[in-house]
Amino acid sequence: MSHIKEYCGIFGIFNAESASRHIYLGLHALQHRGQESAGIVTSVFDEALERRVMPTHKGNGLVLDVFRKPSVFTTKLLGTSGIGHNRYSTSGASHNRSNIQPFVVHYRDGNLALAHNGNISNARELRTSFIERGTLFQTTSDSELFLHLVAQATRRKQIDKIVDALTQAEGAFSLVFLTDRSLIAVRDPNGFRPLALGRMEGAGQDGSTAYCVASETCAFDLVRAEYIRDIEPGEVLVIDSEGCENENFTSYHLGRNFGISQCIFEYVYFSRPDSIIFGETVDKVRRKIGKELAHDAPPPSVAPDEPRPIVISVPDSSNTATLGYVSECEKLGYDCRYEIGLIRNHYVGRTFISPGQDSREQQVRSKFNTVVGVLRDRVVVMVDDSLVRGTTARQLIDMVRRAGAKEVHFRVASPPVVSPCFYGMDFPSYEELLANKHGGSVEEMRQWLGVDSLAYLSIDGLTRAVRSANDSNLGYCNACFSSNYPVPVEMDVTKEENEW
Repeated sequence: MSHIKEYCGIFGIFNAESASRHIYLGLHALQHRGQESAGIVTSVFDEALERRVMPTHKGNGLVLDVFRKPSVFTTKLLGTSGIGHNRYSTSGASHNRSNIQPFVVHYRDGNLALAHNGNISNARELRTSFIERGTLFQTTSDSELFLHLVAQATRRKQIDKIVDALTQAEGAFSLVFLTDRSLIAVRDPNGFRPLALGRMEGAGQDGSTAYCVASETCAFDLVRAEYIRDIEPGEVLVIDSEGCENENFTSYHLGRNFGISQCIFEYVYFSRPDSIIFGETVDKVRRKIGKELAHDAPPPSVAPDEPRPIVISVPDSSNTATLGYVSECEKLGYDCRYEIGLIRNHYVGRTFISPGQDSREQQVRSKFNTVVGVLRDRVVVMVDDSLVRGTTARQLIDMVRRAGAKEVHFRVASPPVVSPCFYGMDFPSYEELLANKHGGSVEEMRQWLGVDSLAYLSIDGLTRAVRSANDSNLGYCNACFSSNYPVPVEMDVTKEENEW
């Protein structure tokens, strides 16, 4: 699955020695959530200016590229608190450097920085209102709206202004605010986006405890932080010096109009299997998803004298679900075996283009290769996490056939994708989705893909898998599979509509 793009990764830390180095490591662990740009901002007291300042370093590219010079951590990004951001653009053009986060402003309450994961569904309405009042915008991203909402709030205390601003936004937003005195972590009332709280014993000054927040807990592992809990849907958690001392932080809670609807696609595709998302490990949930797929879409039967089918994953996001699929197939009495039939080249850049070649086809061939000795003359079951446009899957199927597979059967560990997402994922348009191109006909999709059989996991099966792995009673958003949007959206909004 390569045509739904990740959204963003955010990381924040408070009361930590060399805060920027920890943020750098956290962003490195979250690189899979956004590869277009990266940035870090810290808070430090400037002796010459006799006030706190927020030095910033950000740029286009991967974390390793943006922070290539070690001196940036020792001469510029100083301080014991800060936030970082990996971006994949879902609102605002990727080529516009002004959209690179974190955003930093100075206003009447001091310095304020912001990193955002998600999409504001009422962004057009809010932006139009600000423009009519004469507000000047520095970016084309919906994330900037939060800063204007805070700056123009009429409340007296800074935290009250932030809470007031958040109540005016709808849609998906996990946020980290950095102020001169605190780190503030936020999840929207629906809880669309994940955000977790961690503790770092002895990482602060004089051996005190530091605290961090991250989109995924895999970032905690790299900085040796202990996962405490998720930021709750609708929670505004204030991490400050007083809270670090007594281990008791102040929380505010936003009103809820539409229930809780956590993004189920985090489990299907986005998150790393070594992360805890929405209170449960992704690895556990994906194995359950694979097991449900075995019930909905078992492997084909073969003659008694034929070699048993082999099951291969489309690496890497479907690896864990494939393991669950094979183990459950064996329990159900289906004779099949897991094999590694596709190898992924992890050193190919996202923009690899070979001159004189069809760029999309060449990209797939440069990223994947077949293991001919495994595939030749075998009945092959390919398991992928999802099908969106289907173009990559079609090319991979052709590669497997060219490797000598006798039959190719395709199994999808999620339902057909039938609707775009307006909560922070960069989906193709409605018309570009494979299922819609073929009117929802699995048989027509099978013929277009060129496989002997095609089967999907049902929406009920996906829900059962998630519920059986995660006993939380919180709800999930499956709008991309069902077209049931839990928060009203403007269907005609485009990513680059505010570009000038």
